[in-house]
Amino acid sequence: MNIEKAAYEFQTEGSPVECNAFGHGHINNTFCIITDTGAKYVLQRINKYVFKNPIQVMANTSSVTNYLRQRIEDPRMTLHFIPAKTGRYYYKDREGEFWRMYDFVGGFTLDMPETDEDFYQSALAFGRFQELLSDYPADTLYEIIPNFHNTIDRYNQFKESVKTDMVGRVAEVQQDIQFLLDREEMGSTLQKMLSAGILPLRVTHNDTKLNNVLLDTATRKSLCVLDLDTVMPGSSLYDFGDSIRFGAATAAEDEPDTSKMKLDLHLFEVYTKGFLQAAPSLTNMEVSMLPMGAYVMTLELAVRFLKDYLDGDLYFSKISYPEHNLVRARSQMALVADMEKKWTQMNLIVAQMADEIRR
Repeated sequence: MNIEKAAYEFQTEGSPVECNAFGHGHINNTFCIITDTGAKYVLQRINKYVFKNPIQVMANTSSVTNYLRQRIEDPRMTLHFIPAKTGRYYYKDREGEFWRMYDFVGGFTLDMPETDEDFYQSALAFGRFQELLSDYPADTLYEIIPNFHNTIDRYNQFKESVKTDMVGRVAEVQQDIQFLLDREEMGSTLQKMLSAGILPLRVTHNDTKLNNVLLDTATRKSLCVLDLDTVMPGSSLYDFGDSIRFGAATAAEDEPDTSKMKLDLHLFEVYTKGFLQAAPSLTNMEVSMLPMGAYVMTLELAVRFLKDYLDGDLYFSKISYPEHNLVRARSQMALVADMEKKWTQMNLIVAQMADEIRR
């Protein structure tokens, strides 16, 4: 891995003189580059195993960030990718590895919110991302991971895994399988609405965890969203829903005691408020379907976890014990079940927040 050679292939201010490993990401190799002028950059090698077409990834990320740069007041509100000496936003080395570089932006990230304000700031960041890109022609973006949130397709794959029973686990999880099959129609809602044009096609981030929000060190307010590799066409409800699934749950994603897994309605309200405040151009239909976004994204992940358990843990392969993906699936199913109990309250919160903000 020729890091030094890659560092010299970009149009930096000054010549690179220092290179250090940077960050805690699990996908791409990341380094901090410092030049002889004191300029700082982030250099990354794109993981070709995860992202099969790095050129398409960089076409999406560079075009979206260039668009954002024309619409922001503070340059820290979006990543700024540095062109290579070829003029492209990536460098391909002799080994066929792909590299990219962007300006280093000071700030910090959190894996979990320490206060309600942290969660609120993440809602503002992802809502603002939606708003700033509301006029971007989403259909011009590449679909980096085809059918990523096509829950109809996810269910078809799941039913095929049940039928095939590759490692002989189907018999032991009949109740879990039935739980998911009973909710297939609900799980298909967003995809059907998108296909029918009832929901608008938008630019979506597709990985809306808190640690993908950069916070200002001095003010602790959100600056921008990070990790744009999965930016694709989709629904705003994907991003909202995944944030709720991850951030408003009362237990970890792999909590074995499902009685601990609930939806925290207070955190649901905190995030809904921030998201709606930052994204006033959401349609009335999108706003009314926010609870469905949370429900479908949680259900979809339960389907994916259980499918992988039935397949022998091929995709979510980082497991700590044989039943790890089954535990993950059941945890998400418990969250789905709790959302069903709180469905009226979820919809009431969204209606009240929308009324207050849009009054």
